[in-house]
Formats: sequence, structure tokens, C-alpha cells
Amino acid sequence: MTGVLLVGGASRRFGSPKALARVHGRTLAEIGWETLAFCDERIAAGKTADGLELPFPVLDDGTEIRAPIAGVAAGLRAAAHDVAVVLPVDTPRVDATTLRLLAQRCADAAFPPTGPLPGAYRKTALPALEAALAAGELALWKATEGLDVIQVDVDPALLANVNTPDDLAFL
Repeated sequence: MTGVLLVGGASRRFGSPKALARVHGRTLAEIGWETLAFCDERIAAGKTADGLELPFPVLDDGTEIRAPIAGVAAGLRAAAHDVAVVLPVDTPRVDATTLRLLAQRCADAAFPPTGPLPGAYRKTALPALEAALAAGELALWKATEGLDVIQVDVDPALLANVNTPDDLAFL
């Protein structure tokens, strides 16, 4: 299984790169990377032009677009395995057990009822994601509408999303 960490968000509401924000002395990127340590392969997808100083390489998603769909597609394209679990850098409470569950239930994709991230995606989802990107459709949930998607119940507390400095302080 491949683990894909999305590190290329615009961070407009946060005000600085979320990947570098710290919780208990570790960056959100480090937390996400460690969460994906159970995977056979790990890929961090984002924008190399951002110049984020991370302790692992970043795969450039190859687009000007600042949307998760670009990172998911890039990660799937580069993945050595058929299934990839995708973790946004701003969901530091998601654990390996949850990601394994998503991967086990994955048809074309599997994610919580709240939305397509975090999620598990098969390479069979890649054509739909690439078609959506080519058409300018940036909403990942919309790009998955024609896929065989399994919704998996996930503890809502694990899905806490860091969008603002106040969200980070709450963690």
C-alpha cells in the first residue's frame, strides 16, 4: 500500500503553510508522515516551488492548481501500489488504524461520509480524477461521483481539521 501525504494546500485561512505548523513540538507534516509509516511506500505530494523545509522529499503535483484533487492524482500516478491511502496534512488526529480500515474497504475509493479526505483510492479512480482536473472541476467529492465509493464510518473526533490558528490551538 502507498501512503500519500498532501502538503500543498494554499493555507489561506491559516496564514502560513500548515505543513510547518507545530503541535507538541512536531510539525503537522511530521505527524502525518509518521502516521503513514505503516505503508510500504510513502509519497508527500505538493508544490516543490513552495520550498517547504521538510524532512522528506515532496513530489510536485505538476499543476498550478491549489486543490487536494491535484495531490491525490499525482500520488496515485506515482504510487507503486494499486491502493493508496491519502492523508491531508491538516488532519493530525487520523490514525493508522483508520487508514487501514479505509484501505480494506476500498472499491475505487473509500472515505468517511463527511467527505473524500482522508480516503483510500485505487488506481482505477485515476482516470476520473484526471478527467475532472482537465475539465477544471476541483472538487474531489464531485470527481468521485461516478466511482464505486464505499463510505466508512470514522470517529468524527479523528477528523478534526486544522484550518485556522485557533483550530491548531484547540488541538
